Amino acid sequence: MKSVKYLAALLLMTITLSSCREPKDLEFREFKNLAVEKLGFAGAVLKVDLVYYNPNNIGLELNRTDLDLYVDSTFLGHSSQDIQVAVPRRDVFTIPLRVDLDMKNLLKNGLTSLFNKQVQVRVLGKVKLGKAGVYKSFNVDYKTMQNLSLFR
Repeated sequence: MKSVKYLAALLLMTITLSSCREPKDLEFREFKNLAVEKLGFAGAVLKVDLVYYNPNNIGLELNRTDLDLYVDSTFLGHSSQDIQVAVPRRDVFTIPLRVDLDMKNLLKNGLTSLFNKQVQVRVLGKVKLGKAGVYKSFNVDYKTMQNLSLFR
């Protein structure tokens, strides 16, 4: 009888430990609905939807973003927002992002990037993810090459 209890406990412990593995990173898929909301010499606001895929077997909730956006190593703007976005398990989801652009830096350094066929886009900062009211901050450092040229 004791051996059955030990075997059941060992089986339960094996199942529990095998399910507690490190979660995989979210996979960036694309950005869409890029639009300038406000434009001026002092500043501008850019709106974009970022599409990601969650390869994990658990759904989460995105609670906050605090991100810097760089184009070809030039600071383009900052996004800091409290949002509630459901991150479904093993599915695609969209994060609506509002970026406050640094027009001084953009006009000084970033206009040459608009004439390139491809530019390097880098997102650096933190996001807060969690489940059932328990949230944890995660670092974000994502780089990708994107076609952003005005003349294609």
